[in-house]
Amino acid sequence: MTTCVFVQIRCKPGTTYDVADAIALREIHSELYSTSGDFDLLMKAYVPADRDVGHFINESVAGIAGIERTLTTLTFKAF
Repeated sequence: MTTCVFVQIRCKPGTTYDVADAIALREIHSELYSTSGDFDLLMKAYVPADRDVGHFINESVAGIAGIERTLTTLTFKAF
């Protein structure tokens, strides 16, 4: 069982493509999109049930160079 999360990522100016490449190399995402608005990237990931979501984000995403801020949305049920 897994938990589906969406992580919005704000990058430092000029680093969006580098951040996207770093995420892709880590193979932690299901989908990754560039977006408009307050955040630059939207990542969909499945966190294993035995992992803490906060630790997963901190260890897998937040430490990537060029990331300024993240906003994580947990999901509960798909309709």
